Amino acid sequence: MRADETGATRRSVIVRSVAGGFAAVLALMGVRPARASAGTASREDATGETAGAVLARTKNIPVRGGKIIKGKYVVTQPAKGVFRVFSAKCTHQGCAVASVSGGTINCPCHGSRFSISTGAVARGPADRPLPRKRITVSKGVIRLK
Repeated sequence: MRADETGATRRSVIVRSVAGGFAAVLALMGVRPARASAGTASREDATGETAGAVLARTKNIPVRGGKIIKGKYVVTQPAKGVFRVFSAKCTHQGCAVASVSGGTINCPCHGSRFSISTGAVARGPADRPLPRKRITVSKGVIRLK
């Protein structure tokens, strides 16, 4: 093994190239290195959702209504003390739902409406329900599970 003028051996150049290529492939796949975060028990799952993230306080979600959170989630309270969380992405063409009223979650793009209890289609053109998210409710706080 012979070092070139920069002091790098053939082996070290190959190892660095392979490592760099591997890192580039991971970056293209959207894989990020793990990071430790101080003071939080949150973790990101395969869909990019952060488990343990606070979505809302129960007192801020109206009974028989709901709220859209960060344009990503819809938190509803179909009956007193019953909370549901759904994706805020309409299953028809991916538009963001815009409101919760009259017992439905409403998409402004093509008029689809979804049940605040189950996420089921109440009126098309959507033909699939909104995906439901797993949550925990404790001490007045709604979190992703």
